[in-house]
Amino acid sequence: MGEEMSNKQIILKDYVKGSPKESDMILKTSTVELKVPDGCDGAVLVKNLYLSCDPFVVVRMMKMEDSYFDSYTPGQVIMGYGVAKILDSSNPDFKKGDLIWGITGFELYSLIKSTQSLFKITCTDVPLSFYTGILGMTGMTAYAGFYEICCPKKGESVFVSAALGAVGQLAGQFAKLFGCYVVGSAGTQDKVDLLKTKFGFDDAFNYKEEADLNAALKRYFPDGIDIYFDNVGGKMLEAALPNMRAHGRIAANGMISQYLLEEEEKIGNLLCLVKKQIRMEAFIVFDYYHLYPKYLEMVLPLIKQEKLVYVEDIVEGIEAAPAAVVGLFSGRNVGKQVVLVAPT
Repeated sequence: MGEEMSNKQIILKDYVKGSPKESDMILKTSTVELKVPDGCDGAVLVKNLYLSCDPFVVVRMMKMEDSYFDSYTPGQVIMGYGVAKILDSSNPDFKKGDLIWGITGFELYSLIKSTQSLFKITCTDVPLSFYTGILGMTGMTAYAGFYEICCPKKGESVFVSAALGAVGQLAGQFAKLFGCYVVGSAGTQDKVDLLKTKFGFDDAFNYKEEADLNAALKRYFPDGIDIYFDNVGGKMLEAALPNMRAHGRIAANGMISQYLLEEEEKIGNLLCLVKKQIRMEAFIVFDYYHLYPKYLEMVLPLIKQEKLVYVEDIVEGIEAAPAAVVGLFSGRNVGKQVVLVAPT
């Protein structure tokens, strides 16, 4: 018998309809044996250290038939990316004491039966929380979207929406380091100022203060946009399309503005894709994880040489997770939203 511990868990109360609320999730306390159960081959039992708050966590709370994410079921523990320490293992690839990042539960302790989405952490001279973001799924998303989907050329004009979000802040900096002209949009003047002063964007604007997004983009890109790293979809995508240059490229990373809308409310300007022969490609980061070693080889030196700025918004305690997740849809966070579950 293994040691038994109290396990606090964030549970889906019922399917989300409309804007997510903290009350859609409940905090439950149970007990867990700190041992992989007999007969559960290939599994690991972990203590969660950090949890990553990402929009797809809320998308999975909705009852959706055609999503590339499976919906949670009411009563299920919320799942997402996290950083954890292995307490027990029946998997030869992982041993007790290993640090990992990957899909885990929003709880203090998790039994992970499928370890295909787990990555062993070997570089520990950077903050472990970075593996919820810049050194994890978030960083890989920015890397794959900019380099693999957009195929950038030095000197091109790049627009990044939600530019101070977890992915946007990295995509914009990758573009600057590559030698591009970069403009970002954000939802407050403070965020706009940060993009220009701290993150090195060439320019930025507050989309909430623009009566005409089409005109705003014409102002910042008088010769057109070569690359649009789209994190929001909706009206911003609709405005960006007629401002794209011929043979422009769009990396469709996310459409956070559209997730909570009814079907008839969703918008677009898609004829421009044909008229301007624009390449717009949606992508799922899972398909690019084979490039993770190549990504680490590029990004770790940039972090250590302080050539990349990376901002985290860390809240403490598993109890803070529902508010942190919901806050993603109101722009409450500045940078990557992370929950500190337990000290290392």
